[in-house]
Amino acid sequence: MLRVAEKFAETNTGMARRANEDSYWSQAPLFAVADGMGGAQAGEVASGTAIEVFQDGLPDGPGSAEERLAGLVAEANARVHEKSISDRELSGMGTTTTAAYVGETEVALAHVGDSRAYLLREGRFERLTHDHSLVEELVRQGKLTPEEADEHPQRSIITRALGPEPEVEVDHVSMRGRHGDVYLLCSDGLTSMVPEARVEQIVAAGRSLEQTGRALIKAANDAGGRDNITVILFRLEELDAGPSGATGDDRTIAGTGGPTTAEVRAAVASAPAREATAPAARRREVVPRSPAPPRPVLDGRRRRWLPALVVTLIVLLPVLGGAYLASQAVFFLGVASNGSVTVFQGLPYDLPFGAHLYTSAYVTGLTPAQLPPGRRKQLLDHKLRSHDDAFDLARQLELNQLGG
Repeated sequence: MLRVAEKFAETNTGMARRANEDSYWSQAPLFAVADGMGGAQAGEVASGTAIEVFQDGLPDGPGSAEERLAGLVAEANARVHEKSISDRELSGMGTTTTAAYVGETEVALAHVGDSRAYLLREGRFERLTHDHSLVEELVRQGKLTPEEADEHPQRSIITRALGPEPEVEVDHVSMRGRHGDVYLLCSDGLTSMVPEARVEQIVAAGRSLEQTGRALIKAANDAGGRDNITVILFRLEELDAGPSGATGDDRTIAGTGGPTTAEVRAAVASAPAREATAPAARRREVVPRSPAPPRPVLDGRRRRWLPALVVTLIVLLPVLGGAYLASQAVFFLGVASNGSVTVFQGLPYDLPFGAHLYTSAYVTGLTPAQLPPGRRKQLLDHKLRSHDDAFDLARQLELNQLGG
């Protein structure tokens, strides 16, 4: 059984060192970091509103701890969004959130935005979350190197946050906890100032979590401290631990709280051996088949139109299939429902009953107002383009390489 043996939590606002406890929640077994955006006042309201949701702990109910934690983040999104549309001065506010819950055997994570979660386990330091940011998306697509992303002028643009939309997609995962694990939750005020390799050095070298946390905050402030620096650290210990700890890949499958992937691999590997030692009579056991149900008798009218229907389908299906495949080979630029300039795949046509001939392929993080005024209409004219042309144009817009 796991429990939190040691913890540290603090927020510093740059060099001013102003503590803002509305930016985090730290009470075992639930921890959360929130980093607001939308101006100083609106950002504080957004992060404070999100953190309020975690203060009552993880609710009871159906589903795994991971699913209920993701539900808390979704509830935080709804509260921030509702507040942003009810007060004009708070319009457009949002916040990132990374939360962790320590269960009896597992640690669940839920995440939206560019705050991060890390794990130090037996000397290995690993990032557990993926940033929902413009540059991270470009890195994943191979359009930027990690080094270019660190210096990108739009590295602060995030593509997912709590508040801007009524609903938000929440990343969540569970993993088997181990004795001695150290988790770090932090805002981008740390990671935008301190390289990840340096963060690893500080966490690995710390003698206590308080010393480690203060060293991380100092490193960010020494580098410029341009943003809120929120740091939560907690270390796990296992009660009644056996003589040997778990080994291999401890992440659970689909967050179900079931067997780990290592346990599944072991079970699959041993299956042939178990079958080979089973009694021969059991291996050859045959289950009798049920008698086939009687076939329906078609009347004369059905016999006449059935062949015509078959012929029609034979003719139409290849045509429809070819049209669909052709539509998937073209792309165009337009504006999504959330106001972002987006690369769409397919044809720019809407069908009855809310159906479309296109899907979103890439969201740029730009709005039409940020495009060159003289070319705005031309860029959003839904002209059909190839995959490379559409994505190259989107990247040029993001990098501000097109003149007005």
